[in-house]
Formats: sequence, C-alpha cells, structure tokens
Amino acid sequence: SSIEVPGSSQAMRAFPLLVCSAFAATAAFVAPALPLHSRRSIVASPSGISMISHGKGFRKLNKPADQRKALLRSLTTELIRNGKIQTTLARCKELRKPADHMVTLAKDGSLHARRQALSYIYDKQLVHALFEQAPDRYAEREGGYTRVLKDGFRRGDNAEMGIIELV
Repeated sequence: SSIEVPGSSQAMRAFPLLVCSAFAATAAFVAPALPLHSRRSIVASPSGISMISHGKGFRKLNKPADQRKALLRSLTTELIRNGKIQTTLARCKELRKPADHMVTLAKDGSLHARRQALSYIYDKQLVHALFEQAPDRYAEREGGYTRVLKDGFRRGDNAEMGIIELV
C-alpha cells in the first residue's frame, strides 16, 4: 500500500554518486601557492591581525602633538646653534626634516622665508646668522644638509643613541 513514484528508486540510487563525485572534486582542488611578493603582507602579527603600514608619515616619539612639536623646535634650534647634537636615534631621524627645511628657507633668503624660520626657531639672532651663512655654505648642495650617525646605547634605559650634525 505504499505509493511508488516511477523512476524514484533510480534517482535515489544516483543521488549518493552525485554527492560523492562533487565532494571528490572539491577535495582534489588544491589552492595554488602564493607569489613571493604577496606572502609578505599576509604574515600575521601576534594579535592575529595583519596590517599594512600606509600613511605612517612621522614618528610620534611617545609624545602628544604639542609636546612633539615643541621638542622638534628646540632640537632644531640647538642643532643650528651648535652644529651637532646627541639624542636618541629616533629623534635624530625625525629631526632631519625640520632642520633641512630651515636650511632650505635660509638658502631662499626671501623675507617670507625669514619670517617662516622666525616662527619656528626660538632664537631671533640665530635665524639671522643662519640666513647669512647658509647660502654660501650650502650653495652647491641640493638637500641632505644633515648627517645622522649611530652612537651606541644609553646607560640606564639602553635607548639607541645617535648624533645628528649639519654637513
């Protein structure tokens, strides 16, 4: 008294074959190896999230923005005053940009450039001296007015030290 649908027994026998063949096809698929240039960005960090470092324009130096700007202004002033200073390597590398910019402004020598330098450097007489000496000293040089040298490690906290000097 069971109802038989014509052809249903054949369909039921064929169904496991279809499932098995589909599973075998996906199991046999192996993902191709990634090229070397894309393997670098997939390396996972300890937190499990991999990030790409776009837009990292400057070092924060573990300081808020106002303190960081004041620090760079004072370091630039002392570098121009003394010609050579010793500080941490990260600060030396970050100091290159504003120091080179001040020398570039001094090479320009215009009133606008002088006022820009006066707004950044703390010592007015130092700006006037820089604007007198820089055009002659760096006339043939197009950028790269500073040199950063490694100087070992600081006692106490083992921070990597550096020396930055005007070339």
